[in-house]
Amino acid sequence: MSKKISIAIDGPAAAGKSTIAKMVAKNLNYTYIDTGAMYRCVAYYALLKNVDVTDEQAVSMLLKDIDIRMFPDGTIQLNREDVTSAIRENEVSMGASIVSQYEAVRSFLVDKQRQMAQGGGVILDGRDIGTVVLKDAELKIYQVASIECRALRRHKENLQRGLESNLEDIQKEIALRDEQDMNRLISPLKKADDAIEIDTSDMTLEEVVARVMQLVEERI
Repeated sequence: MSKKISIAIDGPAAAGKSTIAKMVAKNLNYTYIDTGAMYRCVAYYALLKNVDVTDEQAVSMLLKDIDIRMFPDGTIQLNREDVTSAIRENEVSMGASIVSQYEAVRSFLVDKQRQMAQGGGVILDGRDIGTVVLKDAELKIYQVASIECRALRRHKENLQRGLESNLEDIQKEIALRDEQDMNRLISPLKKADDAIEIDTSDMTLEEVVARVMQLVEERI
């Protein structure tokens, strides 16, 4: 495995993208860049500063004060504070979907993501990695799963994290998030023409990882 490539994993909310990306990154000794967490950090910071996330100008004004750092062990820091768990709250998830529609926010974070991805040996997951952020990625994956399956996964994750969770509410939130992500004007969620689709609804994590590893092997 001499050649280090760039891998883009896109797909709707709670499709298991970050879980798969982390496992594949570990197998390949690649750097995992959690782009969704970066949008969550912006939403979290806005909520922290009592800024209305629906106020585009006010949110954009906060960007100059935001410093996001990611560590190999999965820790995420916002302005040197550990926010790894805090940014997973449902309120932050919904806020992230709103702020990700703002051009200033997207430009700010896409620049950061491209800087982090220079030189290959990286896996990024999000909504527009293969279509916007890393158009030249050597491997593009579009990972999907049914809403029911995704809601159940997110519900279990929340319970494991000790967060309050209601399966019905999560299903509604995911359906709404899909609607927002697919219909936004800037970088809507869509499959890149050269992406390979993987439906993980009836697959175990191990099966998905094995499939991605097989696709990587074909490209290096």
